[in-house]
Amino acid sequence: MTGPAPLRAVVADDHALVRSGVVGVLEGGGLEVVGEASDGHEAVEQALQHRPDVVVMDVRMPRMDGIEGTRRLRRLAEPPQVLVLTTFDLDEYVFRALEAGAAGFLLKDAAPDRLVDAVRVVATGEALLAPVVTRRLIERYLQAPAPVAGPDPAADLSPREREVWQLVAQGLSNTEIAAALVVTEATVKAHVTRLLAKLGVRDRVQAVVRAYESGLVRPGKAG
Repeated sequence: MTGPAPLRAVVADDHALVRSGVVGVLEGGGLEVVGEASDGHEAVEQALQHRPDVVVMDVRMPRMDGIEGTRRLRRLAEPPQVLVLTTFDLDEYVFRALEAGAAGFLLKDAAPDRLVDAVRVVATGEALLAPVVTRRLIERYLQAPAPVAGPDPAADLSPREREVWQLVAQGLSNTEIAAALVVTEATVKAHVTRLLAKLGVRDRVQAVVRAYESGLVRPGKAG
């Protein structure tokens, strides 16, 4: 009997040495790298040819940068998830990448196992942000006008759901939350699904925003 097919990835980075390093990490983690690209245009071509689950995308690249590449990938009939991997944690790149449709944003100084885990996380459709990026993202969101006040769905959360919410707000993946709470990943997924429904938000990023708005987590304390 054979197990499930490995996740398929395309790696886009204009530096060949960096690109080969990322490829080595992903393949060492049991993923299948089906294509490589040196810019966003090539990333789209590789995605059309190989139909990967995830494209690991650098930001600053010639001809077409990773932001525009992400935008075009997400417009495909069968769009892959996009994990932005960069040395730059500037707010401009975070917001532009998320607006373009990226599911995750990770810095290149992340540990190899963190990168592999991030690809697996975004492949499932979950959002993933490096903790330092999460903090800056939320602080930026909190500068926007406050939403109209309404019923507080957080009042319906169980103690465990509030605990999961706090860990989500710190930028932890389901795997990391499961390890922290000593429960299965399936249990965490169930908690997160109920949490999002009770909070009335569409994804983890919005759940993090609500955590800051509610005072559950304060700027500078997450991560």
